Amino acid sequence: MTDAMLPPGSTIGILGGGQLGRMLALAAARYGLKTHIYAPDPDSPAFEVAARHTVASYADEGALVGFAASVDVVTYEFENVPADTAHILESHVPLRPGARALAVAQDRLEEKTFVSGLGIATAPFRAVSNETDLRAALAALGRPAVLKTRRFGYDGKGQAIIRTGDDPATALGGIGHVPAILEGFVPFSREVSVVATRGLDGTVAAYDLCENEHRDHILHITRVPGTLPAELCDEARAIAGRIATALDYVGTLCVEMFVVEAEGEPPRLLVNEIAPRVHNSGHWTIEGAKTSQFEQHIRAVCGWPLGSVALVGPVEMTNLIGDDMAAWPELLAEEGAHLHLYGKATARPGRKMGHVTRVKT
Repeated sequence: MTDAMLPPGSTIGILGGGQLGRMLALAAARYGLKTHIYAPDPDSPAFEVAARHTVASYADEGALVGFAASVDVVTYEFENVPADTAHILESHVPLRPGARALAVAQDRLEEKTFVSGLGIATAPFRAVSNETDLRAALAALGRPAVLKTRRFGYDGKGQAIIRTGDDPATALGGIGHVPAILEGFVPFSREVSVVATRGLDGTVAAYDLCENEHRDHILHITRVPGTLPAELCDEARAIAGRIATALDYVGTLCVEMFVVEAEGEPPRLLVNEIAPRVHNSGHWTIEGAKTSQFEQHIRAVCGWPLGSVALVGPVEMTNLIGDDMAAWPELLAEEGAHLHLYGKATARPGRKMGHVTRVKT
């Protein structure tokens, strides 16, 4: 064991108490590691499986300093960690991934600028601060186009499509007149993603390309392996590795991409978003890969060697959204189905309550 490796028995601090934090805590326990969850919600489902938890605001500096003193490393399960929170923690304890990855991924303009600066293709984009900017951006990019808030927003929230005849002022008002980015409309044929992990030593391990199907802007089904040409799958994995390396990233991240297929041309990839954390489209790895994305993240933040990302067999993961979880008895009775429920007390429309994975071996 090297000095950079945390020994079994160490404590990992996790910011955020949702299902991703819960699954990280379960993965850590497998390796004899303890977890301390920090979240403001007293009903956080990750609390149920962690050795310790703290209920406090992400702005509570005293609580954050006490949290940092109780752990050996800190990571997070969501990307909207306030910048001040990250800087406070980083001054007391290793934060993995670091504040740089958060800063890039939290701001869509910064993110697109960063990715395109690496020579990686994205949708065309323009910064929008006001209606004048928006009209100029529309003139440059054309319609339809997608107006998105620069910060926050997920599962389709914080964005509006502007089509021919639509009033730009109405779209800007619809997102609250906040700083935004306008993206040219991409006529993609499918949405894909790559989940990859970069270790403390710079080693990158990328899983097979995921093909994703969304319903109401929420991930519904992930299938692996996909049906795209092998060279395009290799390119997608290489893109994820380049991004992780350029960010000096430590841990698991997801790069979401569009596949654009024009008649008579080979398919090409455009990067849509970076998620600096374990990701919903990587849940299949728990049963479908030799090492899960959660175990890989724990290994990386502890300075341990990464595990194999080899596929066990063709796999399909389906999210259980809202009342979908009512089918849990049937899913338990289904041979070969692996059911995961997140311990959330109330099922609401659009809320991720669990997932089920099916692996063909």
